[in-house]
Amino acid sequence: MTASALIAIDQGTTSTRAIAFDANLTPLASAQQELPQIYPSPGQVEHDAEAIWGATVETVRAVMAQAGLGASQIAGIGVTNQRETTVVWGRAGGKPIHNAIVWQDRRTADQCERLRAQGHEAAITAKTGLVLDPYFSATKIAWLLDHVDGARQAAQAGRLAFGTIDSFLMWRLTGGRAHVTDATNAARTLLFDIDRGQWDNDLAALFDVPQALLPQVRDCCGEFGVTAPDLFGGAIRILGCAGDQQAATVGQGCFRPGMVKSTYGTGCFAVLNTGRERVNSRRRLLTTIAYQLEGKRTYALEGSIFVAGAAVQWLRDGLKLIEKSSALDALAQRAKPAEQVYLVPAFVGLGAPWWDAEARGAIFGLTRESGAAELARATVESVGYQTRDLIEAMRADWPSAGQAAMALRVDGGMSASDLTMQFLADILASPVDRPVVLETTALGAAYLAGRAAGLCPDLDGFAKSWKLDRRFEPRMQEAERGRKWAGWQDAVRRTVTR
Repeated sequence: MTASALIAIDQGTTSTRAIAFDANLTPLASAQQELPQIYPSPGQVEHDAEAIWGATVETVRAVMAQAGLGASQIAGIGVTNQRETTVVWGRAGGKPIHNAIVWQDRRTADQCERLRAQGHEAAITAKTGLVLDPYFSATKIAWLLDHVDGARQAAQAGRLAFGTIDSFLMWRLTGGRAHVTDATNAARTLLFDIDRGQWDNDLAALFDVPQALLPQVRDCCGEFGVTAPDLFGGAIRILGCAGDQQAATVGQGCFRPGMVKSTYGTGCFAVLNTGRERVNSRRRLLTTIAYQLEGKRTYALEGSIFVAGAAVQWLRDGLKLIEKSSALDALAQRAKPAEQVYLVPAFVGLGAPWWDAEARGAIFGLTRESGAAELARATVESVGYQTRDLIEAMRADWPSAGQAAMALRVDGGMSASDLTMQFLADILASPVDRPVVLETTALGAAYLAGRAAGLCPDLDGFAKSWKLDRRFEPRMQEAERGRKWAGWQDAVRRTVTR
């Protein structure tokens, strides 16, 4: 039979999902498994890499069965993943030496502070476009090598491999034949020179990471390897790979410089396409690779918010204020208008533009009238406030983006909340566009694989397929917007530690 189907593996922070698509990128079947979170101590977050691997195989098999697909009918697999999350495993057998250290983890904050005090951050940023923060992979790798018995010696002897989740999955999918990653994931490690497009010897030495650990870096679209035949009833080519936010940028069709998307999942990540121009941020945004095709890099400015949907999970699982996440809007709409409660959700520190690893969550403005509804509304509004922090920094950093209102394309689970998206438009004073397809991360991964397989059109052709579900126009009066924004700025000032 003709191979005309595609499968996207979307391995995220809180779940592992596989989606099968036809050649027109219409979803055929979907399967998902939640991923348990491991919290060894405050500020530390881990995942069981073996559980991730097991869920990946099971969800792919499930969508193949649901869609009635055999391996010979699948033209390619696209992989997208939670970025920065770090796995080190043995090359003989592929067994991880420790739980994966998740991007949210802050255990290496002291190491980052020492390197900053020694004056290294400017040189690191010049090469990588990143700030010196525990968020990224390099200090996580060093921690694993220094805290697992014998790991550093094994790494220096070439017996271990490092990868972000994409690399680990592709190693396992290919039976250990491919130790690879793509440029977007490599760009999130603090070890990759985004101008030269290669691992940097000086950075590896600075972070004490043996180069023998590092995977080969490839374009987002092309040959990554072939799955072991026994996994899915036959060999399947792996043809696409991108970190989750870059895959969402592709899935949203943000291919023109000046286009911006924001994904609302566990965290929130806004990405502004700056084209072939590398824009260096003066406001502590990240300069990163949006995608790399045919050896040519497209750059972006990115703002990373650590907690968005995770705050909703906190209301649900920690405070027990809602039974399910979808109940958030109804509870928040009951909030008393006179109450002005602010939640700064710095549960694992603050991301852009603050980059304060030591900050912790705080609530301001509580009165005797404050209750569950007010906390729910504060959670909704915290997403909008944090996004405005990012968008304002982007506009200031890159004048080409213009000061005029620009439509923000949104996706991810929390974008389904009309209340959240309306407040976002209100506090930004600009339109917010929600597409028909909210799972744009998986869509982007499938497109990359389909493009490599010759099934999908070029970037312009794919961009034309983007469809609007709803545009949210700002409705808030300027006086109220200014008052609420001033309250948020005051709350953040009270929360940051430096």
